[in-house]
Amino acid sequence: MVKCPDLKSMQGARKVLAGRIVKTPVLELSSTKMENLLPDKSKTRMKLELFQHTGSFKSRGALLAVDQLSKKEKEKGVVAVSAGNHALAVAWAAMHAGVHAKVVMLEKSDPVRVEGCKKFGAEVILCSDVQDAFSSMEEIAKLEGRTILQPFNSKNMILGSATCGLEIIEDFPELEVAIIPIGGGGLISGMAAAIKTSKPSSIVYGVEPEGADSMYQSFQKQKATKLKKVDTIADSLGSPMTMEYSFGVAQNFVDAIVRVKDEELINAMKLMRDNLNLMVEPACAASLAGLLGPLKEMVSGKAISLIACGSNISYDRYQKLV
Repeated sequence: MVKCPDLKSMQGARKVLAGRIVKTPVLELSSTKMENLLPDKSKTRMKLELFQHTGSFKSRGALLAVDQLSKKEKEKGVVAVSAGNHALAVAWAAMHAGVHAKVVMLEKSDPVRVEGCKKFGAEVILCSDVQDAFSSMEEIAKLEGRTILQPFNSKNMILGSATCGLEIIEDFPELEVAIIPIGGGGLISGMAAAIKTSKPSSIVYGVEPEGADSMYQSFQKQKATKLKKVDTIADSLGSPMTMEYSFGVAQNFVDAIVRVKDEELINAMKLMRDNLNLMVEPACAASLAGLLGPLKEMVSGKAISLIACGSNISYDRYQKLV
């Protein structure tokens, strides 16, 4: 049984981050462009975490993690694996602390993310696939004595996400349903912990791509599960596995998980572009895709929170997708 974060630790993390991260705005989706698309008689708001430092929620947890490094750990440096958003956050947080970072990314990673990491002073190592990337991270940590900053199976990443959840409750106290994307589980476990602890009557749904549904399968099997293959356009949600801690926290606070097709993600991306003037990556559109797809009838008449969790995407890749 994992020890879940409590309200005191979540509020403590928020205090530590105060003035250092962006308290991102919440957008009410009540315009005539949106109202007819949403569930009947619902009140829907979207947390715009894509306006966070480095373009995603990951900056919150990365900053907490770097803060807690010892002097010796800072001297040795850190290493992380990521499709992009976690790598950017680690590179940014490490730069501000004067710590050297190595980030292991995929060869197919969006060039804008790779260049962003380099601009923050990180050394980038490219790997052919996700499994190879995780192995490389572990080897670098062992050989060089670097501290691994986990992308999701980490107390700090979960507490960072929880601070985002606390902001949502503060700005939207009437919330009844929260719809949150899932990659490895760091975002949903932290946000769900904050939301359900603050308002136990609320319902939390996770949204996962069909081609990267490790958390969905873990819930079905009641244990952390590793996928044989990842196949989705949502690279930021393309974790090949769930891990014990983040899975355990999610199990305690998440009510159900639904899956969406890549086509539904693309449609939600187009909708966010045409109706909200936001150019986003697939992961950023996952909450909306879940709301307009498998969850639409289930949440009619409710006060609903979505999250635009982050968006780091080059124009070229965006054009290819949509």
